[in-house]
This record gives sequence, structure tokens and C-alpha cells, in this order.
Amino acid sequence: MTLFVAILASLVSVVNPLGAVPVFLAMTPDYSSKERNKTALMTSLYFVMILMSFFLAGTLILSFFGISLNAMRIAGGLVILSSGYALLSGKFAESRAITEKVREEAKEKEDISFAPMAMPMLSGPGSISLLIGMFAEYADWESRAIIGSVILTAGLLIYLILRLSPYLFHLLGVAGLKAISRIMGFIVMAIGIQYIIFGVVNLVESIIAA
Repeated sequence: MTLFVAILASLVSVVNPLGAVPVFLAMTPDYSSKERNKTALMTSLYFVMILMSFFLAGTLILSFFGISLNAMRIAGGLVILSSGYALLSGKFAESRAITEKVREEAKEKEDISFAPMAMPMLSGPGSISLLIGMFAEYADWESRAIIGSVILTAGLLIYLILRLSPYLFHLLGVAGLKAISRIMGFIVMAIGIQYIIFGVVNLVESIIAA
């Protein structure tokens, strides 16, 4: 249970589904309640499929490109650190490559659930690198099954948050969502720095051992 809560907190902090609420509403201004709920459901399903795929096949991808796990941890930590800084500075959407042009294109698309919502808005390099590192760190399949359940839980949270996005926006407003995002940004930056330190320490230890 401790592992489940710790990883869920880390993953949700990096993904930051609350930060996606204003963007989701801006991309679906003409959607009916039924259409918005369906988009929320499909976004969460795509999110789970994307992260689960990278979680299970991530080490194979690293091997294929000849990238060491420590290099991925350091690079992933830098991405997570950058994402956290973007949250602190109020530039969450821009950090996920959601520009004004992307928003305008999204309004004309029939389905925005896969792109840009599920990727790159919610599942990006930060969350992917985090899960690849966890797959390597937790070698037993019991722990990996727990991490898999965390991904499913995060997908459920995303669905609920996006489904309730009009009410959350009305309740919290722009100021409230930005305040929460900045708090999350501080936590995300700490996760990124910890990830970088972990990668550097392991890299130095492997060099000394060699």
C-alpha cells in the first residue's frame, strides 16, 4: 500500500491532470456534455495504453537505441525538472507543446482524445521516463503489478477530473487552478532533482566498480 501511494503521488504530480482542465475546456467549447464525457473517457483510456506500453516495453526500447538506464534517468530528471519549473511559472500548456496553433487545430478535429490530450498533454517524456526507471528499479513482478495498478488508477483520476472539468473550473477558477499547479510544480521539481541525483550516483558507482 505504501508503494502504491508513493508511486501514485509521483505519477499524478508529474502528469498534473488538474493543469489540463483549462486546456481541455478551451478545446471543447462547442461540445455537449455527452461529447465531453466521451472525450474524457477516451483520453483516459489512451493515457493508460500509452503509459502501460512504455512501462512494459521501455527497457527494450532503451536496449534497441543503446541508451543506458542511468542516462535515461538523468535525461528524464531534466525533463521532469523543466516541467516542474513550467508549472511554477504558469506555463504548463506551453511545456507540453500545446501552443495556440495546436488549440485552434484541436477545435477543428473530430477527436482530440489521443492528440493532443492523451499525448503530449498528459503522457509525456517526464511520466514515460519515470515509469521506465521504475520498471528497472522494481524487478519483482509483484511490485510491477502494483505500478500497473497505479497507472490504471491515474487513468481513472484523469477521467473523473476531465468529466468534472466544468464544475472544477467553476469551483476553483483560473486563480485556484494556477495556485494548485504551482504547488505541484514545486513537488515535480523535487522529483526531477531526486531522479537526476539517483542517476548520477548510480553512474558514478558503476564507473568506480568498473
